[in-house]
Amino acid sequence: MIYLDNAATTQMKQEVLDEMMPYFREYYGNASAVYELGNKSKYAIDVARDRAAALLHTKAERIFFTSGGSESDNWAIIKAAQMMSDKGRHLITSSIEHPAVINTMKALQDEGFDVTFLPVDEKGLVSVDSVRDAIREDTTLISIMTANNEIGTIEPVAEIGELAHEHGILFHTDAVQAFGQIPINPDEMNIDMLSASSHKIYGPKGVGLLYLSPKASRIRSLIHGGGQERNKRAGTENVPGIVGFGKACELASSTINERMQRESELRDYFIGKVPDEIPLTYLNGAEGRNRLPGNINIGFRFIEAESALILLDQKGIAASSGSACTAGSIDPSHVLLAIGRDEDEARESLRFTLSDTTTQEELDRTVDILKDIVGMLRSSNVLYQA
Repeated sequence: MIYLDNAATTQMKQEVLDEMMPYFREYYGNASAVYELGNKSKYAIDVARDRAAALLHTKAERIFFTSGGSESDNWAIIKAAQMMSDKGRHLITSSIEHPAVINTMKALQDEGFDVTFLPVDEKGLVSVDSVRDAIREDTTLISIMTANNEIGTIEPVAEIGELAHEHGILFHTDAVQAFGQIPINPDEMNIDMLSASSHKIYGPKGVGLLYLSPKASRIRSLIHGGGQERNKRAGTENVPGIVGFGKACELASSTINERMQRESELRDYFIGKVPDEIPLTYLNGAEGRNRLPGNINIGFRFIEAESALILLDQKGIAASSGSACTAGSIDPSHVLLAIGRDEDEARESLRFTLSDTTTQEELDRTVDILKDIVGMLRSSNVLYQA
């Protein structure tokens, strides 16, 4: 298989699995227990927290482990909005956020909060000026993703965070796609809350984190129960998962510059090769440094993306047509519609996302197979024939 859907999930590294294994059977104690077996689990969590904090260039005390990005987004947005509701009930986000953010905002609308969904430009960029214009006296929270999961556009997070702080507004960013892929420093980037997920950086599924700055540390728990995660997130810790996440963070930290350069070169190679081999194509999202290193989203005129994905799968190539969290939806991508694509264009776009093991040979083979598939699909399209 040629696996080009790493934005959906990555293959766990062997080093990650090796570090997790003892905590399934040998060191299986509950981290809240006072005896030695429990202390080994607690120590392992502390090590993982240090590793996650190092990747963000921050303090370990600001890292709280969760079940994944969706929980982290829900926790940050819901509890920050509720905490600040006495000051105001106006929230700001963008029209291209992940469903974990958009649907959480919509749930808060049902509770009486007023949410502004900002537009983006044709590259998927949120304008800092549009954020400034949307701020009101009763605005209490801004949530803008670090980079888009479908089109890879990197947002001006530091500038938006600075603007939020100038107005005394909490700033949250969904960094699930960007965490471990590009450098992120919450302190320097004016971030109060940050969501991340393990399985996007070659770690296990079912584990994530929420970063909380000192200003945001007052938000209350989303999940109530015991005193785990320093009384912030109840529930017996998933020790093997957290250990794996920590190891994945350590590996990501040590290889980030090398991976960024290599994946950016392969990304640009593929983006340049496709239109040379296949006519009537277009790139969705930003280019160069404004795009995640491993993200490619290309539209192929006069095809249907879902049909192309099935044919690619039959040839041993895994890709996608958008977010894994909306797979199976009959609706066109809300991200592609937001950048100005019409419904037909939104349904003819494919996303290819690279890993640190993707090779140029794999991309060459993918383009060759794509050329045949696109040609076959177009041959039966009456609009193309016209």
